[in-house]
Amino acid sequence: MTLRILQPPDWPRPKGYANGITAEGRIIVTGGVVGWNSTGVFPESFVDQAAQIFANIVAILAEGGAKPSDLVRMTWFLTDIDEYLAHQKGLGEAYRDHFGTHYPAMTAVQVVRLIEPKAMLEIEATAVVSA
Repeated sequence: MTLRILQPPDWPRPKGYANGITAEGRIIVTGGVVGWNSTGVFPESFVDQAAQIFANIVAILAEGGAKPSDLVRMTWFLTDIDEYLAHQKGLGEAYRDHFGTHYPAMTAVQVVRLIEPKAMLEIEATAVVSA
């Protein structure tokens, strides 16, 4: 797959995400992925839920013949932006454990709540793989 990070030359480099990406190929789109395991149990901590979401996204990508480096976009829905900001180091470590140093275009927004009452965050992901 041909993937190119879109970084205007006079812009500051973003940390942990890309401003934009261009790619050609077959698209894989996830629904909103939450941090439960295969038995529907949520971890108690924010970072542990994020790590489980990352593992769940990797599993969905694999099912579609994709890998983490094929990700082009992630949208994070957070119930508490302060919780997200307070755990940047742990989130970064969990992210790199599952996705390496590949950073797609990302957006994070705070929402009032999520469908699953125990979910602290939910992530949608888009990947593009060679056709």
